[in-house]
Amino acid sequence: MVATHLVGAVPAHADGSPSVPPGTEPSASAPVEVDPNDPDLKLPEGATLAAPKVLDIKSVVEDENGDERRSDTNTSVTFALQAEVLFSKDSAKLNGEAKSRIATIADEIKKQNATHVRVFGFTDDLGSYAHGLVLSRQRANAVQEVLAQELNDPGITFEVRGYSEDYPIASNATEEGRRKNRRVEVSFPRSES
Repeated sequence: MVATHLVGAVPAHADGSPSVPPGTEPSASAPVEVDPNDPDLKLPEGATLAAPKVLDIKSVVEDENGDERRSDTNTSVTFALQAEVLFSKDSAKLNGEAKSRIATIADEIKKQNATHVRVFGFTDDLGSYAHGLVLSRQRANAVQEVLAQELNDPGITFEVRGYSEDYPIASNATEEGRRKNRRVEVSFPRSES
């Protein structure tokens, strides 16, 4: 029997409680108080204002071939990398190009001073759900391990989950859609500054 020990490995957090993919959290409250009795408001007689709410501004940038996507909101940053860019088919072993892409994400995590990072894996609906659950979790773990090495910060906690075919972002009826659904997403809070 051979035992190995990883030096400097950062444990991933998996508490077993339900969690939702990045970008589905409630947004912030209204930044300013609106006075419904302000004479400058032009409302019909008897009308009232609805409760104020802040609409989250979301910016999505995707590279030309769809291999990588970055979504920025008022509160968080999410990177989505297509599985084919990181792994061989039906594998959780990272390819040579993957580490440089993950290093770029680590740089942004450092820039945002994030201390909580979520790494979620997803598959398409081909194959069994159970196999997709294992594969998506293994892929998320592989990305988290490289992030932990790049960040080298014991103050950062990771939430790592595999979701199989749940939460598709495209239709699984076509290969193009399935390709988009096979992904690993890394998300973290945006800094206040």
